[in-house]
Amino acid sequence: MDLMTIGGILTGGGVIWYVLSVGHMMQFLLNFEAIVLIFGGTLGSVMISYPWSVLKKVPMALGIMFVPPKRPSAATLIQDIVKLAEKARRDGIDSLAEETPRVSHPYLGDCIQMLVEGLDHDMISERCEQDILATQQRHDQISGIFRSAGAFAPIFGLLGTLIGVVQVLRNITDPKAMGSSMAVAMTASFYGIFSANFVFLPISNKLSHYSEEEVLARELITKGILALQQEEAPWLISKRLEAYLSFQLRARGERPYKVAG
Repeated sequence: MDLMTIGGILTGGGVIWYVLSVGHMMQFLLNFEAIVLIFGGTLGSVMISYPWSVLKKVPMALGIMFVPPKRPSAATLIQDIVKLAEKARRDGIDSLAEETPRVSHPYLGDCIQMLVEGLDHDMISERCEQDILATQQRHDQISGIFRSAGAFAPIFGLLGTLIGVVQVLRNITDPKAMGSSMAVAMTASFYGIFSANFVFLPISNKLSHYSEEEVLARELITKGILALQQEEAPWLISKRLEAYLSFQLRARGERPYKVAG
């Protein structure tokens, strides 16, 4: 369970609920017409923008927000690769086949299989690059759905405001009808801004973060496997991967760290 997601929902939702309650605004924001316009319009725009083959993965992405898949840390991957290098140096590359079911990342198992099958350096490198690129593109498509929804929702909020203003002008001589029209105008903007900044864009950002972690893990595995194939010393493989990990963390604005062991 991702406690940060739960905590963020409770914190943000609680703050908004408190402000609206103190200002006695809750009853004014429950406007069904505005809800249909914002969320229905946003859904329609997303359906136009993406094919079903991509949209059908949305429920899985929402599940990841609350229960992210278990992944080994970068430090664990480096330690695993170093252990594999030590075993390969001691018993030969063919001995790594028995380690495939026990590795911490399925992609590492795939790379070991390519080694055992005797694929050359260029072939392994090309396959790994294609896999990483395909993974990144697949993840970008999913996070892009929510990023697009975050862009569409405020525009539909503005559209709702314009519709409400037009209705106000049409009913300017009827105070009761004017009040209803103003409610649509104001609540539409609220729902558009709220859904974009509290739902769609945060989901997109977190999915992008998980994608970066997965891509980094695959890049570390690729570099480690290629170095292992070149029969580099285990300690040298460890230093290379540590240096690459530190560089990538600095590029992402995170604090680099040393891998113990």
